[in-house]
Amino acid sequence: MKSKNTKKIKSDKTVRVWDVDNNKQIQSFKGHTDFVWSVKYGSNELLNTILSGSQDNIVCLWDIRSGEQIQVFNGHTNIVWSVEYSPFVIKSSSDNSNVICFGSADNTIHFWDIRSNKNEL
Repeated sequence: MKSKNTKKIKSDKTVRVWDVDNNKQIQSFKGHTDFVWSVKYGSNELLNTILSGSQDNIVCLWDIRSGEQIQVFNGHTNIVWSVEYSPFVIKSSSDNSNVICFGSADNTIHFWDIRSNKNEL
């Protein structure tokens, strides 16, 4: 028997940063087209960034200071459940690379080099 009190869950498809002391929204990031399931703050060189993973199968990298979307990472064929900044830094002769990884309901984990925008790791 179906309950009469079932509510459809709605999503505004945004990532929001809040000042918890003042209970005020500081920043809002719009760009996903479906539920946002995971969010992660950056650290070290990526301190002013946020990663977000969504039911729209994409991962977005955001600049906290400007509120702008820096990069979009495609490649998954299902919901992105988790996003993470990797603690690994790949050193090359020209530059260091920052790596992010994300896991999806398509049973894959992708590793990306943010600086070169390559999924070759």
